[in-house]
Amino acid sequence: MVNRQTIDDRDTSLSVEDFAALRENLHEQRLFRREQLQQLSAAALRADAFLDRQAASQTEVRVKLAASARMVLADVEAALKRMDECRYGGCHLCRRPIARERLLIVPQARYCTRCQQVREAGR
Repeated sequence: MVNRQTIDDRDTSLSVEDFAALRENLHEQRLFRREQLQQLSAAALRADAFLDRQAASQTEVRVKLAASARMVLADVEAALKRMDECRYGGCHLCRRPIARERLLIVPQARYCTRCQQVREAGR
């Protein structure tokens, strides 16, 4: 098991190759989420023709999936914007660099591991 605290203590510098790979990953995620939203929208249109109990429960699932996809898409687009503005990789709370390892796992991360844990504990 990886100690989350040690992730923040590791190398935080991103190489040019890391940055390019992260950008590509974010572009792929954006494309996937846009396609997912299109598919959910098309499924919702088909379901409108069959309004029954099963369709209602499927509609609820689609609504939740679409909301989640929109949220991830917004995070991805915000990360791409930070890249374009040369602000990518800094924690939005403590302003320290986000660990390279964390960004490679969650390229749209806005917070370092420690600040993310604090945010989640506050919920």
